[in-house]
Amino acid sequence: MHTYSFPDAKNIVVCGDIHGHFNEVIFKMCVQYQMTDTLLIIAGDCGFGFEKPGYYDIIFNRNSSRLNKANNWVVMVRGNHDDPAYFNEERIAHERFRTIPDYSVIQACEHNILCIGGAISIDRYNRQKYDNRNRISQVASYWPDEIPVYNESLLNEIGKNFQIDTVITHTAPSFCELIAKDGISEWAEWDDNLFADINKERKTIDQIFNHLKSDGHPVSHWYYGHFHRSWTSEIEGVLFSMLDIMEITEVR
Repeated sequence: MHTYSFPDAKNIVVCGDIHGHFNEVIFKMCVQYQMTDTLLIIAGDCGFGFEKPGYYDIIFNRNSSRLNKANNWVVMVRGNHDDPAYFNEERIAHERFRTIPDYSVIQACEHNILCIGGAISIDRYNRQKYDNRNRISQVASYWPDEIPVYNESLLNEIGKNFQIDTVITHTAPSFCELIAKDGISEWAEWDDNLFADINKERKTIDQIFNHLKSDGHPVSHWYYGHFHRSWTSEIEGVLFSMLDIMEITEVR
């Protein structure tokens, strides 16, 4: 179980997919919105793995003074457009700019926040073809272990130590938007298992939701990205918020 504490943070915000636009989201946070003493959590599809490893150190070095001056932090959750190794192995581990593994718990502003990444890429067929054509490249565009995982033992361990009030995932339970699959049909023509795998992905998040509810966690807010849309609704006493690309919202 991985835990991260931010005792000096006075605010928490969550952002939807950024797809490699690290400079832009930090500018938006520190300059455009003039946030200070703030923890920003990106709900997946950060963009790790599409560039050589040294690229991400350059990104941090370029923005470190801005984050330090504003006393801000950026924590990133795994998406399906991310190399899972960056998160499982915590390859980005700067004080103010880090990736975290699935089932990490963040403590800040009197919140216990559970973070779980992963989803199915509807464009995986094309990305696999691209990688097969570029095998000598040092980077990739698709990783087969992208799907979220239901880890009952870790949830039980978390339940012994924390009362989770906020959840951040990349995708969402099956009863949340986006439910319509109109835009997936053209991809499914080339990918026979796509619909089945997407259904499995959403049911995995259902299992996580049901486990937290049955274990008595006081979950009141749940944030996710992935669908490139914006939507909010209260379901079973939990306020679910789907965040669009680069959309930022405050955790209350």
